[in-house]
Amino acid sequence: MLSLQSAAGAVALIALAWTLSENRRAVTVKSVAVGLLVTVALAAIMLKVTPVRAAFAAANGVIDAISAASRAGTALVFGYVGGGPLPFAVTDSGATFVLAAQALPIVLVMSVLTTLLFYWGILPPVVRAFSWALQRTMGIGGAVGLSTAANVFVGMVEAPLFIRPYLEKLSRGELFMVMTGGMAGIAGTVLVLYATILSAVVPDAAGHFIIASVMGAPAAVLISRIMVPDPADQKTAGDLGEPEPVAASTMDAIVKGTTAGLDLLLNIVAMLIVFVALVHLANSLLGLLPAIADAPMTLQRALGIVMAPICWLMGVPWDQAPTAGMLMGIKTVLNEFVAYLEFARLPAGALDERSRLIMLYAMCGFANFGSLGIMVGGLTVMAPARRTDVVALGAKSIVSGTLSTCLIGAIVGVLS
Repeated sequence: MLSLQSAAGAVALIALAWTLSENRRAVTVKSVAVGLLVTVALAAIMLKVTPVRAAFAAANGVIDAISAASRAGTALVFGYVGGGPLPFAVTDSGATFVLAAQALPIVLVMSVLTTLLFYWGILPPVVRAFSWALQRTMGIGGAVGLSTAANVFVGMVEAPLFIRPYLEKLSRGELFMVMTGGMAGIAGTVLVLYATILSAVVPDAAGHFIIASVMGAPAAVLISRIMVPDPADQKTAGDLGEPEPVAASTMDAIVKGTTAGLDLLLNIVAMLIVFVALVHLANSLLGLLPAIADAPMTLQRALGIVMAPICWLMGVPWDQAPTAGMLMGIKTVLNEFVAYLEFARLPAGALDERSRLIMLYAMCGFANFGSLGIMVGGLTVMAPARRTDVVALGAKSIVSGTLSTCLIGAIVGVLS
């Protein structure tokens, strides 16, 4: 029954995207059917084919190794605050965990590893192979395919760098596809962090995050094509050539990766402090209002009420929908990192196992207002001639990115 609910929800989400389309008549049934078929087939292969699923599940061992390596570094620098041996007896095991000193430094290690894998030539062929698959199955241009494929591994600003010479030549629909791809995925630098946070809540969390990142590419193409279709079906191709080297040597890659990771780490710490403080202030103000249903109104409750129908469409039971909606609302208004932290802190029984899995996928994207500023700033620097289009499509890309991840959540609900 719940699987049928998720299936109906997937259709409803696509219909919602069509309702918001700039040109409904330009949306073809064939492009929607092909996009949905590719996304569902990819999900079925990765979630239902035993050898493939086992391969993704093995990623948890890699994540554990990276986490252990990060703790070795933080323990040396921060001592017991960073995860080293405690010099005192522990009465509350949870009180010894320090987020900034134990979990967040994983971002540094992942940033270095990603830079090294690109410099050593390991990731570029994988990105190009995925780009080729998107071009052949979904009929998109080579430039857009490469950027969308790169979003599986890197962030919303780094991926367009792969096609920087072509950004100003993209059609309006292709540009929106690039922006939606950035909003519908997460970077590899934070994937490990999120997997670590949810490791105790969702079994094989790392494997599911990788699958979500891969599924984000075809889902983003599908939703963006519906919301901003190209009547002429323009495809920007061309010989993209070899990408610019990310570093001059292995040591240079380590240094550059560390520097980039440090910027990201400080940005996460600062945003976390500010956003949590703002939520606390908002709840203090809302607490002045009369109680509703014998409970004070909070930002979390308000967001839960607004987003509950969307979560129900994905296949979450109605009695759990307000809790899931709260997570989805926090993810959209604040960011996915704060939402995943709230997810990990939910009391036992707040969401069942199936709902937790759906929400992991539904929140796996950068679609929020903070990311919009980052994306607009990055794209307008790379393609100043397209500034007007980027700004005009900005808010719409948050909607398309959210619909893309919600569609993935609904598909996972069908297959669960």
